[in-house]
Amino acid sequence: MIYLNEHIADIDLTEAYKKVGRQRAEYALRYHRDLDRRLSVAVILLLMEGLEREYGLSGPPVLTFGANGKPFLVDHPEIQFNLSHCPRAALCVLGEQALGCDIEAVPNELDWDVCRHCFNDAEQASIRTAANPLLAFTEHWTRKEAYLKWTGEGLCDDLPGLFERAAGSGSTAANPHPGSLPHFHTRIASDQSYVWTVCGEKLYE
Repeated sequence: MIYLNEHIADIDLTEAYKKVGRQRAEYALRYHRDLDRRLSVAVILLLMEGLEREYGLSGPPVLTFGANGKPFLVDHPEIQFNLSHCPRAALCVLGEQALGCDIEAVPNELDWDVCRHCFNDAEQASIRTAANPLLAFTEHWTRKEAYLKWTGEGLCDDLPGLFERAAGSGSTAANPHPGSLPHFHTRIASDQSYVWTVCGEKLYE
């Protein structure tokens, strides 16, 4: 299931710190900006909401992290989830299989050096010819980021060839079906200020 919070400014930080537990409260307090603190607790509040609704689990979750930063629940490693946030919103997705998600604010302008570094020729062309190139760029970016969070490998050196390489690779823990890509579920905010994508073996609503 997908959980989204677009009302970051409404979070009561004092109450949120009590709810999310010492681990996340101390993590959030390392940030200097109020927004960063709010986003840090927002994703955990969404995770807590999902864990209670989907699994009947209450209380602050205790997280551990894989080699490339992918989070897992210490007490329930079988529960799959992923978290992401941008200045506009926070996102959490939970399920029974490996998941990745990414949410990004739509930029004010395009940096074509970044595009050439991150996207192959076909992807660059689709961005250039899109009705809204800024949205197209953000959609492409969230797909790649969500995919890399799904596999747990983190950012790689060959982003332009990521999907071609992935489709031709063998079976992995995240992808038991070699030669195919997972499903991507992408949505654009109603005001077109941000885009999010969830990546997994099946679609989540």
